[in-house]
Amino acid sequence: MRYEESVIEGRNAVIEAIRSGRVIDRIYVQDGCQDGPVNTIKREAKKQGIQLRFVEKSRLDQMSQTGKHQGVIAYGAVYEYAQVEDILARAREKGEPPFIVLLDGIEDPHNLGAIIRTANQAGAHGVILPKNRAALLTATVARTSAGALNYTPVAKVTNLTRCIEDLKKEGLWFACADMGGEVMYRQDLTGPIGLVIGSEGEGVSRLVREACDLTCAIPMKGDIDSLNASVAAGVLCFEILRQRMAKG
Repeated sequence: MRYEESVIEGRNAVIEAIRSGRVIDRIYVQDGCQDGPVNTIKREAKKQGIQLRFVEKSRLDQMSQTGKHQGVIAYGAVYEYAQVEDILARAREKGEPPFIVLLDGIEDPHNLGAIIRTANQAGAHGVILPKNRAALLTATVARTSAGALNYTPVAKVTNLTRCIEDLKKEGLWFACADMGGEVMYRQDLTGPIGLVIGSEGEGVSRLVREACDLTCAIPMKGDIDSLNASVAAGVLCFEILRQRMAKG
């Protein structure tokens, strides 16, 4: 299911979008607004678990496409999010051990789109994002994924660490990308696996890293010590695919 717009501006428009069941990622509200419609938006957003961010009017003016934001701008997904169970079901349908890519702090839509494209090509059954600190499923993500977003389910969860613990109960184990880890070629990356990729600046957050079973380092011989997040995801995803194919 697709949504044609990703930006909703104006108090009544945002209220109606929330009540209609439209997928809303986050809502920006002018700091200090306390009138009836704004309080309704806050209440409805809290009820549905939608992220609220309070910003200065100048920020909203910069974000606005219409110039008539009335102190409220909402961002909705261009594509509908899947559920984690949808990803597991996809693996079962294919008769394969689950292979899931989890992204911790990937906020650039081009990186997200590229990773979704790579995940699809490497045979991953889906991608999981955290509710906060994650790019939205916008038209930019869809374009950068080169159509892979139509075939690769993307789920959003409130707490990535808790999601990992829940998936461990389903038999998955988890590897995260970390420069201080063991070289990926020396590790067994077969079986039901979740691959965690962090942001370029901060990497995988401490709590998420501690929830993982092992850390994987990509060997590098160059003069700089890091890769673009989407490139790192590609290298690790295809190492997982290589090991799966080798095992048969």
